[in-house]
Amino acid sequence: MTLRDERRYPKLLLRVPQVPDDTWLSQPEAARQLGIALFRIGVLIACDHLAPAENSAGRAGVTITSVEAEKTWRGSATRRAKALRLLKDSIRFF
Repeated sequence: MTLRDERRYPKLLLRVPQVPDDTWLSQPEAARQLGIALFRIGVLIACDHLAPAENSAGRAGVTITSVEAEKTWRGSATRRAKALRLLKDSIRFF
């Protein structure tokens, strides 16, 4: 059994770049910074709103840049933009 922070991305399903540790965040930390549930991180990755990455130890996470961009978008997007994004993401995700 592995801890959530020690999980890796499946190599066959997703090409994930390895990035320096100072440009990487774990998925739980990204969820905390965005103020969302952990499962939403997976949805944001699947919908191309967060960039998946592995740190030097091979742990699954996302890039800090993509988390910052998501924070900025969430802070400045109108209700209409959020509703449109939800519609598009719902269609793409399912």
